[in-house]
Amino acid sequence: MITKGQTINDRYEVIRSIGEGGMANVYLGYDTILDRNVAIKVLRGDLSNDEKFVRRFQREALSASSLAHPNIVEMYDVGEDDGTYYIVMEYVDGKTLKQLLKKRGTLTLSEAIDIMSQLTDGMAHAHDSYIIHRDLKPQNIMIKDDGQIKITDFGIAMALNSTQLTQTNSVMGSVHYLPPEQASGKGCTIKSDIYSMGIIFYELLSGSLPFRGDNAVEIALKHMRDPLPSLREDNPSIPQSIENIIRKATAKNPKNRYESARSMHEDLLTALNDERMNEEVYQYKYPESENEGKKTRKEEIKEQDKEEDAKLEAIGEDTNKIDLAEKIEDLEEKKNKKVIIILSIVFCSIVLLLLIIFFIVPKASNGKAVTVPDCKNLKVTACEKKLQKVGFEVNTKIKSISSSDIEKNRVVKTDPAKGRSVKKGTKVTIYKSKGEEIIKLEDYTKQNANSVKTLLETKYGLTVTIEKKEVSDGTKEYDDDEIIGQSLAAGSEVKKGDSLILYVPNIVEKIPDMVEEKWNLSDVEAFCNKYGLNLETKEEETTAYSEGTIISQNLPKNREITKGMTLRVTVAIKPKAKPTPQPNPTPEVTPEKDNKDTNQTQKDEETDKDKEGN
Repeated sequence: MITKGQTINDRYEVIRSIGEGGMANVYLGYDTILDRNVAIKVLRGDLSNDEKFVRRFQREALSASSLAHPNIVEMYDVGEDDGTYYIVMEYVDGKTLKQLLKKRGTLTLSEAIDIMSQLTDGMAHAHDSYIIHRDLKPQNIMIKDDGQIKITDFGIAMALNSTQLTQTNSVMGSVHYLPPEQASGKGCTIKSDIYSMGIIFYELLSGSLPFRGDNAVEIALKHMRDPLPSLREDNPSIPQSIENIIRKATAKNPKNRYESARSMHEDLLTALNDERMNEEVYQYKYPESENEGKKTRKEEIKEQDKEEDAKLEAIGEDTNKIDLAEKIEDLEEKKNKKVIIILSIVFCSIVLLLLIIFFIVPKASNGKAVTVPDCKNLKVTACEKKLQKVGFEVNTKIKSISSSDIEKNRVVKTDPAKGRSVKKGTKVTIYKSKGEEIIKLEDYTKQNANSVKTLLETKYGLTVTIEKKEVSDGTKEYDDDEIIGQSLAAGSEVKKGDSLILYVPNIVEKIPDMVEEKWNLSDVEAFCNKYGLNLETKEEETTAYSEGTIISQNLPKNREITKGMTLRVTVAIKPKAKPTPQPNPTPEVTPEKDNKDTNQTQKDEETDKDKEGN
C-alpha cells in the first residue's frame, strides 16, 4: 500500500495519487536527487506475485525507455523496492484525451488532425524501434495546455497482453479500441496500433465510440464483424478524405490498412488539400473477412434445396411408395446431369478466358506501351500536340491548380504523370497553373491559437508562430490560448510560405491574499500542487479565526509565482483546554492526637527543668 509521504528507493517521495488502473496505480512524486516532479507507476500488489509477469513488465518498460520523441512520455527509471515494482516517468501537467472529450464532446476538424498528426508521428517513431503499443486509447494519451500530446504506457501494454487479466474495468477500457485480429487471439503487429488510432480519430470527430455493447465480448465481436458507421452520414461537412483515412486505418483485414504509421501521418498532412477533400471513397482491395464472397454459394445451395423440396411436394402425398421412389430417382438423375452441365460451362469459360488473354488482348492493345512526355512549363496547346504526337488522347477538360513556381496558364503536370509507361490511346489530363494561390486572412481574434495555427499551416502552407503579449486591460479575463491580436490585419493577402504571428495573452499568475480570502489548508495544498510550490505549514492556537483557516503567509499577495518557490502558512487551530487548579486541603486534627501531643510537650518541658536543676 503506497501512502502519501512515502519514499520509494530512498529517492522518490510520493506526493499524492493521480490515477488508478487495472494493473497499476499512478502517483505524483518528487525526485529528491534531480529536484523535479515525476510520475510513479506502481504495479498492483496481486500482480507483483507473478514472477513471469514482473520480468516481462520490467523488460518491456526498459525497452520503451529507449524511445526519445516529443510526443512520447519519457521513462526515467524502472526498479523494485521491498516487493514494490515501479516505473518512474516524465510527469505531464495536463489532462488525458478522454477527459478532454468528456468535457468538450467533440473536437474541431483542425484540432483532431493536429492531435492525430502528433499521435501518428510518435507511433511511427516507436514502430521504427520495433515497439508496439497494443493498448492505444484516449486514456493513455495526455494533452498539455499548449496542445502537445504525450503517449503513455509504452511497453506496459505489451506486458499486460502476456497475462490472463480478467478485470472488467481494464478490459472494457481497452476493448473499444481493440483490433479484430487481437480480439480473435491472433498476434499483434504495427497495423494493430494503426487500427486503434483509426478508432481514436473517429471518436475525436464524432464524440462517441463506433461500437458499444453490454460487455467486452459483445463489443469485441462487433469489431470483428460489423462495418464501421459512416461519419459523413451524420456530419456531411467532414471531407471524404478524412473519412477515407479512418476507413483505411480501421479496415478489419490488416492488408487493407496503412502499411505504416508514417504513411498515415503523411496522409493526414495533405487531407485538407483542395484536390483531396472530395476524393473517391476508399475501396478495400482484399476481402474484409474470410467468409466474404461465400454467401452467394450458400444461397445457391439453399435455392436448389427449395426447388427440390417443391418438386417432391408436387409428387403428391397420395402417391404410392413405388411411384415416389421412381420419381426421386428421376430427380437424382436430373440433378447429376445438371452438375455435369455446370462443370462443362465452367471449363469452357476458363478456356475462352485463356484465349482472350493470350490472343485477343495483345492485338487489341495495338503493340507496345509508350512513355508520357514531360510537358512542364509548356503552353497548353503545345502540350496537347506533344501528347497527341506520341499517340495519347487528350482530355478536353483542362484542370487548374495553384503553383508558386509555374507561370500562370502554363502546364504544371499531367495525369498519368511524366515518365509513366502506358499504352497508346490512353486519355491524359492536363493541369495548368492558376498562379500562386493568394490567401485573404480573416480576423482570428478570440479563436484558439493552436487550432488556427494548424489550419493555416496544413491547408495554406503559411509559417505561423504563437507569441505572448502583455495585456493592457487587466480587468478582462482571457483563456491561455485565446488570440488577442495578429501581426497581419484581417483582409491582408498572403501566399504559401509567408509568415504570420498570432498573439496570445501573457497571463502572469500571482500569489493571492489567502488570509483576506479565508483560505483553508486544503485550498493551499491544491494551489501549491497546481503551480509547483513547496509548502511548509505550522499551527497556532487562536480563537480569532475559524479552525483550519490561514492566519498568515510568508509570500505577499500579487507577487509573481515562480515554480519551486516555498510558501509558508500558519493554520489556526482551537486552543487546548487547560485543567482547573485545585486548592491544597487543610489537614484535620483529631482531639486524641491533640491530647497526645500536649502530654508529650509537658513531659519534654519537665525533662528540660530536671536537667537545669542538676
